[in-house]
Amino acid sequence: MRTTLTIDDEIAVSLKDLAHRSGKSFRQVVNDALRKGAHALENPEARPYRLSPTSLGLLRSNINLDKALNLADEREDAAIAMKLELRK
Repeated sequence: MRTTLTIDDEIAVSLKDLAHRSGKSFRQVVNDALRKGAHALENPEARPYRLSPTSLGLLRSNINLDKALNLADEREDAAIAMKLELRK
């Protein structure tokens, strides 16, 4: 089928470069790209969520990790108290 498309300049340059490097015609490269793009739109890939572990630093001997929530609450309370003191 014959049709007219308006292609962004940077995409056209990229497709022409790909056609030159692959030895295929511009038409063939455009059709391949459209075919792959249409397939990707019809069948989106579900990518699993991956979380990379990150070091939180060295453990302190004076902090009991079993009571981490209590520590967080205490720190939050201290921060709120400091903000209230600054408002006076």
